[in-house]
Amino acid sequence: MGKTRKEPIAEMFESVSDGLKQLYRQKIRPVEEMYRFGEFYSPLLNDSDFDAKPMVLLLGQYSVGKTSFIKYLLGRDFPGAHIGPEPTTDRFIAVMHGNEDKTTPGNALAVSANMPFRGLEMFGNGFLNKFQGAQLDSPLLHHVTLIDTPGVLSGEKQRIGRTYSFTEVCGWFASRADVILLLFDAHKLDISDEFKDAIEALKGHDDKIRVVLNKADAVDAQKLLRIYGALMWSLGKVVKTPECVRVYIGSFWDQPLKGSEWSRQLFEAEMRDLLTDLKNVPKNAAVRKVNELVKRVRLAKAHAYIVGHLKKEMPSMFGKDKAQSKLLANLEEHFLKVHRAHTLPVGDFPDVTKFKAVMEAHDLSKFPKLDMKQITAMEEVLSKEIPRLMAQFPQEGTQPGSAVGQALTHVTEHVASQKPEVAQIGYTKPAEPMPAHPQLAYQSPYPQTAAPPAAAQPAWAVSPQDKAKYDEVFVSIGPVNGLASGLAIRPILERSGLPVDVLRQVPEASRKCLGSVSE
Repeated sequence: MGKTRKEPIAEMFESVSDGLKQLYRQKIRPVEEMYRFGEFYSPLLNDSDFDAKPMVLLLGQYSVGKTSFIKYLLGRDFPGAHIGPEPTTDRFIAVMHGNEDKTTPGNALAVSANMPFRGLEMFGNGFLNKFQGAQLDSPLLHHVTLIDTPGVLSGEKQRIGRTYSFTEVCGWFASRADVILLLFDAHKLDISDEFKDAIEALKGHDDKIRVVLNKADAVDAQKLLRIYGALMWSLGKVVKTPECVRVYIGSFWDQPLKGSEWSRQLFEAEMRDLLTDLKNVPKNAAVRKVNELVKRVRLAKAHAYIVGHLKKEMPSMFGKDKAQSKLLANLEEHFLKVHRAHTLPVGDFPDVTKFKAVMEAHDLSKFPKLDMKQITAMEEVLSKEIPRLMAQFPQEGTQPGSAVGQALTHVTEHVASQKPEVAQIGYTKPAEPMPAHPQLAYQSPYPQTAAPPAAAQPAWAVSPQDKAKYDEVFVSIGPVNGLASGLAIRPILERSGLPVDVLRQVPEASRKCLGSVSE
């Protein structure tokens, strides 16, 4: 009589991050090391990657307001910040929390065990010399880490002077970021070749991307509509997704908003939406870590199947180099065989060109055979371990971001303070008609009989019935001293069906008449 297999006792973890660390260390990292996953994809993870605070990455061309945006969120300058119309930020800056203001060189950050930047060592001194940390005591930095990036240049300037691959570094940060902000200037919508490559490196992280059209109050409403359309057209050629990218329109710095009342209301609403999105970043951090690990496990499993299949196709004795070259030349066919044999999703397979380029530097015969026991353990992580872990902490990551909201109080107050005073509009008695100018009055030289008195002109251009109806509407909105606010009458004016250009003249006429218009 066979023994029934007992289900293993579930481990208890202190938090979601603690559970993910142990699952990765015990069941996922061994497979990644065996098949050298880190050389084909992103480097292997450390405990500091799971313990790290949520990260917000800012990307954009030079002088679009990335550093000013960070200053706007923090409410103050940060060490190493330089703001100007020319390309001022020449390095990646990780803005983090610290008890005092200081900067830390990139090499020191990369070897710190408690920092999530160990993986940047793969880019060497060429990059680490252009990377630094800025630490300061700010309430917001208790919850998130902000990554400022050098402005993307255009033309020949982008091909010289870089001692590292800007695109690959952006891809590394994107894989670890919770939110990616792509900033555009309303006056500079062109997307250079390097910026295009950087955006394409964000493929696979489309759910993290938010587009910000900054300095939008520097143009009028008509130009803003054209700029928005041009931006969406440009993004459609680079961000190749069927969904439209979310674009936030505003002016993210500590100066008052410009423009008309209509445009200010638009900017305020857009800026509030972006702040709400940023407030939810720490709240969703635990779920994001689970999501990123699940994506990594799927990629690692597909990678192991691919390497195992190619290893199986290699000869055991002679002609290994020739066989490997033949396998890599027909790599797409072998990907299709793995896909059919193991029913793996097509989206889990790597880019053929990139995989081939990396594999050419390795000897396929030195890779181990496919270990189904470890593959099964990885599948159990997806099907059992992670759902069990989430069940232990159902409330983690679902609490409202009140702490972050308090840290962004100064920003919220700045947005709220942008509302202009609303002009008061009410009914007043019309002025008496001006008498005719004596020099322009026509006098006949002939004697004339007295003309009968002219009939009295009506004081209103509407019928008494319509006037009575409009009086009832006016009384219903609660006027004070014969005046009603613009906000109160706005719905009524909008229901009138008049063109927007005509409606826009009503507040202007009110202001010209010292806060009121005639009945």
